[in-house]
Amino acid sequence: MAEIRPFRGIRPQRGKAARIAALPYDVYSRKEAADIVERNPDSFLKIDRAETGFPSSVDMYDERVYRRAHDLLWGMVADGSFVQERKECYYIYELTMNGRVQTGIVACASIDDYLSQVIKKHENTREEKEIDRIRHVDACNAQTGPIFLAYRARPEIHAVTEQVKAGEPEYDFVSEDGVRHRVFVIDGEEQIARIQKQFAGIGEIYIADGHHRAASAVKVGLQRRAEHPGYDGTEEFNYFLSVLFPDNELMIMDYNRVVRDLNGYSEPDFLREVKKRFTVEELGADVPKRPGKKGSFTMYLGGNWYLCKFRREDLERVAGDPVGRLDVSLLQELLLAPVLGIREPKTDERIDFVGGIRGTEELERRCAGDCAVAFAMYPTAIAELFDVADAGLLMPPKSTWFEPKLRSGLFIHSLS
Repeated sequence: MAEIRPFRGIRPQRGKAARIAALPYDVYSRKEAADIVERNPDSFLKIDRAETGFPSSVDMYDERVYRRAHDLLWGMVADGSFVQERKECYYIYELTMNGRVQTGIVACASIDDYLSQVIKKHENTREEKEIDRIRHVDACNAQTGPIFLAYRARPEIHAVTEQVKAGEPEYDFVSEDGVRHRVFVIDGEEQIARIQKQFAGIGEIYIADGHHRAASAVKVGLQRRAEHPGYDGTEEFNYFLSVLFPDNELMIMDYNRVVRDLNGYSEPDFLREVKKRFTVEELGADVPKRPGKKGSFTMYLGGNWYLCKFRREDLERVAGDPVGRLDVSLLQELLLAPVLGIREPKTDERIDFVGGIRGTEELERRCAGDCAVAFAMYPTAIAELFDVADAGLLMPPKSTWFEPKLRSGLFIHSLS
């Protein structure tokens, strides 16, 4: 059963939250992060991406970068920009995007639950990305970005969050992308006990986003255990910062594909190959360009959009396979690998991935520039993610795009 515990959060002074809060460190290039910090010196990116404080000639993994992250973080604690809770609390983190609300519990999850697969993953991680966050967490002696976890909704947890949300929020602001962020503190003993009991009755929790942050936090915790052989399991390094959302409030957007060339095919010949494998119809100018249901995708080729449907025999063949029946898996198996020659999408530089938040217009723009064909996917369902994780399997790269993104800098978990 899951151990989801309250903690003494370090968080911004009430009046500074909006300027400090920043999108996750890994959604920006180095230049983009530096530009944001230059415009807003309070942005938490100056800590999460501390290389922004050095000229571009300094390697972003230089030891000085991690020391700077530590000094900036604890300097802001010392000057009162961040304050630490006097007691262990849970927090509510509510995000509203385009009128849709999702409400998470901010807490600490157990590294033992991760190791025993009570907390389940659906993606592999890359060692070089893990190493960066391991060094960042270790140097800062704190986890600065929450892992996005999902659980099957429970009415009792919902009842507590609604009760707390009837009160006054600690923070309430709208970020530059139009997302509203509200934070509430849960410090009542009875409410804390109810939440902790409910999570203790949950046998499966899922990493929705933040696989590298989770793996890094766990490895730092194991490292600290090795350094403290007398540990008793209650130390903060045994836990990692998380926000847990019920599955019925989450939205997964499409994660689309663009390919730089047609692997030697002309456009007419490539289209003929597509028609051999799928049911294809050209879409009119006024028809929506996103696919309308699972089992289909749309393709942009030569200035035209096409609706492509998987054939019944292919869908029936993979019906019992949680990974194989994903639309992204079928596209890879039936078209990207055999026709376009993309056998390792994680490493092949001929393919790129475009989050659905950018719309089909971005796919058209890419095809007018550096790409030859684009594929718009129907979003993977949260139930499909759960099925893959429950089977102990892994999704193909770039299968899910969650929106809205959680802000870093609103909650910090000290390892001391």
